[in-house]
Amino acid sequence: MKNIATALVKAQKAFGPALKSSVNPHFRSKYADLAACVEAVMDSLNDNGICLIQQTHEHPDGVVVETMFLHESGESLSCGRLYFPSLKNDPQGYMSALTYARRGSLMAACGIAPEKEDDDGNAASKVPDSVMTDHLTAISDSANSDELQRAYSQAYEACKGNQALQAKVIAAKKARVEKAKKEIAK
Repeated sequence: MKNIATALVKAQKAFGPALKSSVNPHFRSKYADLAACVEAVMDSLNDNGICLIQQTHEHPDGVVVETMFLHESGESLSCGRLYFPSLKNDPQGYMSALTYARRGSLMAACGIAPEKEDDDGNAASKVPDSVMTDHLTAISDSANSDELQRAYSQAYEACKGNQALQAKVIAAKKARVEKAKKEIAK
């Protein structure tokens, strides 16, 4: 378990929160959908040689999902099984339960949570443009992965929950990683 444990620690340092980008019309609230949860962790897992697997298991009243990590060394880690009942006994009911189970299992296995909401929605808009510009520049100018992670963490924290700013920070990090990959390939 030495290789996968080391890789998971490195990967988890780069996980972001799951962005609440979907809207539940029944409750008029935002939530982090399955895609947002996967996006928060997948690049970091893959960059550290880890494959995410979510196996399903039969259950007569719902679905059971088991999130597993497979490391390129061959080591694997199961994070246990999570059961979700299906409220309707039809394909839509089972698919809904499967989506909930996959999202819940992934968040639990990776230790991530949806981003925190602002109390009034106005606090996030108080981040000065110059501060964010400095953070984005620090990401772009980072010389190594440690500097990039530090700049990314500081920039993300400075967003104060503002999803638009968080998206810019995530995009800046991805752009810097792509630039580094091209530099290495030369």
